[in-house]
Amino acid sequence: MPPHIIRFADLAPTRWRNGGGTTVEIARGGTPARERQDSPEDWDWRLSIAEVERAGEFSAFEGMDRILTVIEGELLVLTVDGREHGLERYRPLRFDGGAPASAALPTGPIRDLNLITRRGACSGYVTILELSKKRALPLGPGQLGVLLQGDAVAALHGDAGGAAADDGATPLARYDTLVGGEPAPTVSGRGFLAVVSVVEAEEQGA
Repeated sequence: MPPHIIRFADLAPTRWRNGGGTTVEIARGGTPARERQDSPEDWDWRLSIAEVERAGEFSAFEGMDRILTVIEGELLVLTVDGREHGLERYRPLRFDGGAPASAALPTGPIRDLNLITRRGACSGYVTILELSKKRALPLGPGQLGVLLQGDAVAALHGDAGGAAADDGATPLARYDTLVGGEPAPTVSGRGFLAVVSVVEAEEQGA
């Protein structure tokens, strides 16, 4: 798949599996045609942004790992398998997607970035980076960059070098996603970007 931009404004929300909130799916990957006896999902990884407006239980994803990052709001208190975690903004937490998990919202509603990966098929990583106008950030195959806040531009054909939109770069709106590839597209500007990496099991064993 060539590098491209996924516009958040073009995506539609869906209800959580347990009905407790809404999620906007950004992207997914894997082998949809593969028949699975152990899971209702037909993907190996999924990236989404969820609205958490009230306390309650999270949906369970057996056999999967999750990385959750608060991207709007101040604090999410997540209890996973009886252990409490205080998640501040831009601090990713990895946990077992099949473990019982519930959320409390001591400072009000939050929005989170959620990466789910199928254990044994692929691994996921999330890093929050501060952007620079002087040094463009490249995104290679298996990487996605989600603009969390700020003003940024994407160059689909290489380093924009901080160029303006009319010089070959495309402006990104909040929560737009740049999908990496070859040649590597770049992001530059001011603000914060979530760099999401998905590594297939075959690549890990190489």
